[in-house]
Amino acid sequence: MDFIENMLFGEGIEHSIFVFAIVIAVGTALSKIKIGGISLGTTWILFAGIAASHFGMMVDPQTLGFARDFGLTLFVFSIGLQIGPGFFSSLRTGGLRQMWLALLVMLLGAACAYIIAELTSTPIQTMVGVMDGAAVNTPAMGATQQAYLDMTGVDDRSIPMSFAIAYPFGVVAVIIAFLILKPLLKIDLSVENKALQALSNENKFAAKFSLEVENRQIDGMKVSELRDIIARQFVISRISHDGNKAFIADSESRVYCGDKVFVVSALEDKTAILAFMGKEIDMLEQEWGEFEGKLVSRRIVVTRPEINGKKFSDLRLRTKYGINITRVNRAGVDLIPYQGMELQLGDKVMIVGSESAIDQVAQLLGNSLKKLHQPHIFTIFLGIALGVFVGSFPIVSSPQIRLGLAAGPMLMAILLGRFGTHWHLITYTTVSANLMLREVGLALFLASVGLASGEGFIDALLSGGYIWMLYALIIAILPLLLVGIFARKFYKMDYYTLMGTLAGSMTNPIALTYANNIAGSDMPAISYATVYPFVMFLRVVIAQSMILILA
Repeated sequence: MDFIENMLFGEGIEHSIFVFAIVIAVGTALSKIKIGGISLGTTWILFAGIAASHFGMMVDPQTLGFARDFGLTLFVFSIGLQIGPGFFSSLRTGGLRQMWLALLVMLLGAACAYIIAELTSTPIQTMVGVMDGAAVNTPAMGATQQAYLDMTGVDDRSIPMSFAIAYPFGVVAVIIAFLILKPLLKIDLSVENKALQALSNENKFAAKFSLEVENRQIDGMKVSELRDIIARQFVISRISHDGNKAFIADSESRVYCGDKVFVVSALEDKTAILAFMGKEIDMLEQEWGEFEGKLVSRRIVVTRPEINGKKFSDLRLRTKYGINITRVNRAGVDLIPYQGMELQLGDKVMIVGSESAIDQVAQLLGNSLKKLHQPHIFTIFLGIALGVFVGSFPIVSSPQIRLGLAAGPMLMAILLGRFGTHWHLITYTTVSANLMLREVGLALFLASVGLASGEGFIDALLSGGYIWMLYALIIAILPLLLVGIFARKFYKMDYYTLMGTLAGSMTNPIALTYANNIAGSDMPAISYATVYPFVMFLRVVIAQSMILILA
């Protein structure tokens, strides 16, 4: 019995590991529970830690501090590494409006939190914890706690407590806002579905289409000359003269009236290309196989570390092997290739050419999926070290302001994910590896916060903390309603895109699942993914800024 009691309520390394393992295991098991189809997910680990601490399962404060900060660092770094390649591409013109709306949601939420704090005399750090819970954003809560600790030297337990109480209401608040907006905006789903059909291809950066050349002004021109005249981003992949077998086009190939041409272009450039060259014909990419004779198309995966960071101009694939590169798929998004594009490990390159030429290119690029499963932990821990250094570096000396252990590693991960190839750093990780790293970090962080907050949690709830639930609903729902009405009235945004944008502004995957089920498609997920990297980073910055300026 003494042995069991020491394991549960004692101290030491074995006791600490045992308590962490039990809390994480119980919290993970409870995360499977759904009420009305809604689950709180891994946040149950936080509640399991609170319960364990409340009943006397304590862990040494220094151990808790290390596990909390290290878990937070792993969590935010893995998120940053995941969103890094798409962070800057999400700033393209098509997504700026959605990001502006997401920013408006965040600023209105921060304003609501500040006004409520002033009206109720609630400490601002507590109210920011409520705001983070309303936004179901764990990295923001970690940034709030870290910023307040750095500034005051006090580890305020009201921050994770208010977060834990507000979190469940933040999960459902977005869905409540959707239900209110639908009759308020007089949404007719049948009308929205028609609009959805028209917008169904907007999630692709690349458009693939066939056309018949009709413009006699370009008869006999080279492909390179067409690029100069049209001044649009496109690749002519294959050409067929007078119905003869297609051949791979290069910059010296000539185009004549009556030719059938297969083009890959930026989506927004398709209309201009058709207007200049000719009419679109109903000929799918796979139908070109009948024209191509011995030509084949294949998707080659970049798996050789030596290719990481190399440009197409360095490899000279077209010149050496007589093939054509039609597009590059990176993180699920089709991109238009160009000579200055830097390849990254994990890129999928679509190549058209002879069987033997494609085999040679495959050997050059790697095309070995087994190599992608090899972990590259050097970049991960180098990035974490740089992120901690950047996060700890004082931006302002008096009062001392720094990015902290939340924003610093996330910022560094985003930069490495986007620019790491410039220094030949391999930043690619498989989805499962990234998810494991992220979940382990999150589990350690939530368990630590829960175990540190359990003592006095019930007293805080009963002595007025329950009002934080109401505050969370106000902070979450009011900005969503205001921005939803604004987006619909002034931008004429369709309901499905609007739901995805609003769910992304709150980083709420439960709300996204609800929106996808309503839409019956992934249209909400497209706008969610557009704003998600931007919001994940900015939520951390806003939370820290409120503490540093207002606390």
